[in-house]
Amino acid sequence: MKLESVEEKVKRYLEKIKKEDGKVRAFLHLNENIIKEAREVDAKKRKGRLYGYVFGVKSNINVRGMICNCASKTLENYRSPYDAGVIKKIREEDGVIIGMLNMDEFACGASGESSAFGPTQNPAAPGKIPGGSSSGSAAAVAAGFCDVSLGSDTGGSIRNPASHCGVVGVKPSYGLVSRYGLIDLSMSLDQIGVIGKNVEDTALVLDVIKGRDEKDAISFESEAIKLKKIGKIKTGVVRMKGIDDKIQHIIDKKIEEMKDNLGWDVRGAEIKHIELAVQTYYLLVYTEFFSSTRRFDGRKYGKKIEDTCGKEVLRRILGGNEITKAEFKGAYYRKALEVKELIKEELESVLKKFDCLILPTVPMLPWDIGQGAKMKPEDIYAADALTIPANLAEICAISLPAGKIEGIPVGMQVMCGKGEEGKMLSIAREIEKLRE
Repeated sequence: MKLESVEEKVKRYLEKIKKEDGKVRAFLHLNENIIKEAREVDAKKRKGRLYGYVFGVKSNINVRGMICNCASKTLENYRSPYDAGVIKKIREEDGVIIGMLNMDEFACGASGESSAFGPTQNPAAPGKIPGGSSSGSAAAVAAGFCDVSLGSDTGGSIRNPASHCGVVGVKPSYGLVSRYGLIDLSMSLDQIGVIGKNVEDTALVLDVIKGRDEKDAISFESEAIKLKKIGKIKTGVVRMKGIDDKIQHIIDKKIEEMKDNLGWDVRGAEIKHIELAVQTYYLLVYTEFFSSTRRFDGRKYGKKIEDTCGKEVLRRILGGNEITKAEFKGAYYRKALEVKELIKEELESVLKKFDCLILPTVPMLPWDIGQGAKMKPEDIYAADALTIPANLAEICAISLPAGKIEGIPVGMQVMCGKGEEGKMLSIAREIEKLRE
């Protein structure tokens, strides 16, 4: 049987996007040269590790020649003049980029509703939000528009939509993957990661894009990421307030499966001060986002951000402006940094007792598209309450499908220590096998 070429696969995906993406709105820009690029990799004698993989890319990661607008009118016509570090690595291994994906504007959001070009639909639960901010990244994979996608995760922006769309989403340890070419939200928390249909695909892509980059000072080298057979491990179960009972029931059921079928040692795990994670996170994000947006003054990148952005982006700019004033900087931003370190130390301490921590990915089910406009900001921010701690602690985390509630996907989150991606993905693979 003849294997499908990349050109044939790309054409199949383009046809599907043409037919179905009008409703989903996963893509903001398609690669005009994708057929030519697919032919070029098909013609190579020696194929790279990502040959056959078709990628979608979140529209805050620079891809040369493509429009990278962060789903904002501010950068509506901005074409990337260069490839981000991760894109360069993907191309070197013969992966092809089919297009740029929708998102919450400037990655400010947890629902996918704040895009200036319209909200993304959840293919796994039509009428519901796909989650954010990497809304298009999760939706494109769930809808079958590409094999894998890249997103960015500052406080849950990969894992949250992966959970709602029923796919796998990986947030690497802080510094494992170069952020060169990422249009930042909060540089002390941002990390580029992967969304895929299964753990194996995300592990392969992560192994390709990881590593030290001289253009990103916090990036570091690590050993190869390989999926290995996991023996009996110690698993810590984290329970927090505010989780929908139906979601917790799905997670508890999955934990019982793990105990019965895998023989893992499962116990409760307590993390002090974890309830402070959301407040700490938003103080840091508001401050750092305000600082990063000062470049969008209308002189180089098109339009002035305050004149063209949406409500949530403006809220964060104004909030960050207040926090950075001399009289508040010490009281708020520096205090938030201190609490971040406290939560980081606590998670590191707990992870010395356990191989991994398990908890739901999102505490609530996705709401109806449009409902977010009527919700209080703090209620929307609460959607990231379970994912934020991993960003504050700089550790790795993954969301994988755990079950469904009335047809709506629910994700389970696995966290491991910094630099332990291989172990985390191997654990996730064992859990994934339980539903095969």
